[in-house]
Amino acid sequence: MDRENFIKSGMIKFGDFTLTSGKKSTYYVDIKEACTDPEILSEICDELVDKTRYNSIAGMELGAVPLIVGVSLKTNKPYIIIRKGEREHGTKKRIIGNVTPGSKIDLIEDVVTTGNSLLKTAVILRENGAIVDHAICVVDRESGGYELLKENGIMLESVAKISELL
Repeated sequence: MDRENFIKSGMIKFGDFTLTSGKKSTYYVDIKEACTDPEILSEICDELVDKTRYNSIAGMELGAVPLIVGVSLKTNKPYIIIRKGEREHGTKKRIIGNVTPGSKIDLIEDVVTTGNSLLKTAVILRENGAIVDHAICVVDRESGGYELLKENGIMLESVAKISELL
């Protein structure tokens, strides 16, 4: 995706924000809202497709869902959604989709700050027998996520780094 299009799309908002990690920030990277535009979503997914390595993709609800669905439609690769918490209703399943023991899975995320969300996703998939050593995000906020994931055997690639966009 053209770096100018990141800015034009309104993905980066300025103000006072509290991030999922609890950190305070003067800017917010809003991939979720940008992905409600089919052209932007398609462009982002094209970038993600180019970085996938394996035959399955996975992501944590909510931010990764439009991305993994878009990549799945473009590549015909099956996807897996990881729910954020335990469920007390319906099937009570935390994993939506099939995890085959020994299968290699690309993780996809919208924005990586600390890397904790991606690491939780990887742990859940690993506990179910998957091999998870590669992740892709749209924007790396360059706030320790790359390092945390690397320490846990996961190589993080990004479509863009925040230092390139600000």
